[in-house]
Amino acid sequence: MSTNTPSTPLRDVIGLDGRPPRLSESALVLIDFQNTYREGVMALEGAAEALAAGARLLARARAAGIPVVHVINDGGEGTPYDIRADIGALSKEVAPVDGEPVVVKQFPDAFHATTLEESLRGLGVESGTGRNLVLAGFMTHMCVTFTAQGAFNRGYRPTVVAEATATRSLAAPDGTVLPAATLRTAALTTVTDLFGLVVPTADALPA
Repeated sequence: MSTNTPSTPLRDVIGLDGRPPRLSESALVLIDFQNTYREGVMALEGAAEALAAGARLLARARAAGIPVVHVINDGGEGTPYDIRADIGALSKEVAPVDGEPVVVKQFPDAFHATTLEESLRGLGVESGTGRNLVLAGFMTHMCVTFTAQGAFNRGYRPTVVAEATATRSLAAPDGTVLPAATLRTAALTTVTDLFGLVVPTADALPA
């Protein structure tokens, strides 16, 4: 098959719904919007723009009155993910307010060994067909992608807001540099092949 001719996505092969969910019929999960990714060794390309998009998405979610859950990665004291220090804190632009649970994780999949599913149930969001989760955060190729997979595996219907994610350039196995933009696109393509949907902006989600 020509490389210019895309294969049929697995979602289409097995007949999954390709329509973006209504924001009013969803829950929002914000993943690792931590200061970790704004400067230093873990700084991401496009972090500021993604964070601003995440703040706009959060504002829409709050205005719609839908459930919101914040996820934060705890890497331990002295690491860039030290949630006891400013470096590992959630960025103020998307800081939680009363009634918005904060789930602490230590693995890329925010559902693994955490209280995320319990928190969602507490907000009235049960897993199962039609339970829409809107996902945004850091990093696109890591915690966003694997949380989308975790949500899919548990019966949720995840949708990632692309503009509210970011990642970093990495060395490929062959020694070349894989640009952040390419890695981000590849990660989002992995999501759309099976685990969920991707919309370009928060505004692309119907109210």
